[in-house]
Formats: sequence, C-alpha cells, structure tokens
Amino acid sequence: MPETGRDSEDDSLYADFLPENCDHRLRALYDYWRERHPAEGRLPGRQHIDPIDVPKLLPWMWLVDVQRAPLRFKHRLVGTEQVRIMERDHTGKWLDEVFPRFLGSPSYRQFVAAAERGEIAYRRGKPQFHLSKEYLSVERLLLPLAQDGNTVDMLLAITVYHHVA
Repeated sequence: MPETGRDSEDDSLYADFLPENCDHRLRALYDYWRERHPAEGRLPGRQHIDPIDVPKLLPWMWLVDVQRAPLRFKHRLVGTEQVRIMERDHTGKWLDEVFPRFLGSPSYRQFVAAAERGEIAYRRGKPQFHLSKEYLSVERLLLPLAQDGNTVDMLLAITVYHHVA
C-alpha cells in the first residue's frame, strides 16, 4: 500500500497550496476538499464528497479512477463544461487513449504523484491537449481521494478555461 507521506504538519501546507490569484472555482473546490478530511493525516474518499454541496462547480469538475498494476487513469465522470469545450464526452475512457501524448506530458507526472503519494497538483498554462484556439490558458486542480484514507483510488479534478482577450 503506497504511503501518502502526510502528517499533521502537512495540513498547514495544504492551506497555502493554491496561488492567491487562482480562479475562484478552484479555490472553492479545494476548500471543500480540505473540509472533508475524515481525520488528521488521512485523505477524504469519494464517500465524503457530495455533489449537492458544490452544485455551481459541477460543470467544470471531473472524476478519474486510478487503476494500479499497471498504473492508469480512467474518466469516471466529466462535467458538462468539460464536454462542451472538449467537444466530446470522455466518460469511461482511459486518459492515455483519449490524449495520445498524455504519458509523456507534465500532466502525467502530476497524475502519478497524486495517485502514488497523495499529492495535490495545480497547473496553469497553455492547453496541452486539443482545444479550440479561443482558449488561451487553462487552470487545473487534481485532488486525491482514498476510500481507506491512505491509498488513492480516485482523483477529483476541476479545470477552468480562459478565453483569449
């Protein structure tokens, strides 16, 4: 069982994880996730997350199942804004099949760190995968979930897209 490397001091690190100027939707999901910790030093699981609590964030949210041996990631649920912007629904599809360059991308390393070590991952920058040219940048947050509080089995994510001005 992989260790997450968290202890009670790590919770203070989580408090300052996101940049101050991040999109308010990422901050809202991050704060919600932090409130759902079942105990100090343990991760929340899917059972602690209720979409009814964050209805305004649902269009930008997505869930990813973590498969081990081999480590792979599969879209479990994709929000309506994700579907609209990507111009297709990736629910039920493997990320490495939907995005052929995924395994060699910086995003893949963040997914692995989230899955293996329970790390939070934030990314701001140009879209790495096929999006309409009207989007100049994206912000994405990956939050680990662990049913047993320790072994990450799912990732809760949110992505917002910023238009060209």
